[in-house]
Amino acid sequence: MNGLMIVGAGGFARETAQAVRDAGGTELLGHLDDNAALHGTEVDGVPVLGGCDLVHDLSRARVVVCVGNPGDYASRARLVARLGLPADRYATVVHPTASVSRTSEIGPGSVLLAHCALTAAVRVGAHVAVMPQAVLTHDDVVGDCATIASGVRLGGGVRVERGAYLGSGSLIREATTVGAWSLIGMGSAVLGDVPPGEVWAGSPARRLRAADPPALDQLARGESDFATHALGGPVT
Repeated sequence: MNGLMIVGAGGFARETAQAVRDAGGTELLGHLDDNAALHGTEVDGVPVLGGCDLVHDLSRARVVVCVGNPGDYASRARLVARLGLPADRYATVVHPTASVSRTSEIGPGSVLLAHCALTAAVRVGAHVAVMPQAVLTHDDVVGDCATIASGVRLGGGVRVERGAYLGSGSLIREATTVGAWSLIGMGSAVLGDVPPGEVWAGSPARRLRAADPPALDQLARGESDFATHALGGPVT
């Protein structure tokens, strides 16, 4: 069996399914989700085939993991680790309206949704979610499992470290680092470096508190970005 399976059946997964449909050329096999109540149903006309571990039985299909939300933005990294698939099983989904420069790189399992832009020499790691109308400008680096929500703007030379979550409409000043597993509140303006494992919000953004335990647990693992995985070719 060839084609693409989307792990997850929530909002991000549904948006990814629509991106695949909009692009055409790839058979969308269905969703996988551990919520047994969804098994055998359809989500926006796409069948939910079974639990997430079914990826191991459908070994010829490509996969993207599309889970996570501000309440538990570490869930995508946990699920990727649990599945333990090699990098070449993962597809990279790019919406046809996304603008990706030839000098930019996108890692396996990442998803770029409608009207986002990667301008020049942008490096996006594995399992990254880039939501609609986000703009990543020259020389930005986005670590594995990060989330760039809709309308985010990154100045040039920004580094978003592993697992960080940038809320909708946030602005990140050029040459700034957002630390691993930190969360930036929606609409915030980040003018200086954000340490790992913290929640910042406001304009200018200030520290509110430590990140929630799931993110701090991932931070404690100390995994490196861009570790030994090949960049994946897009399915769209």
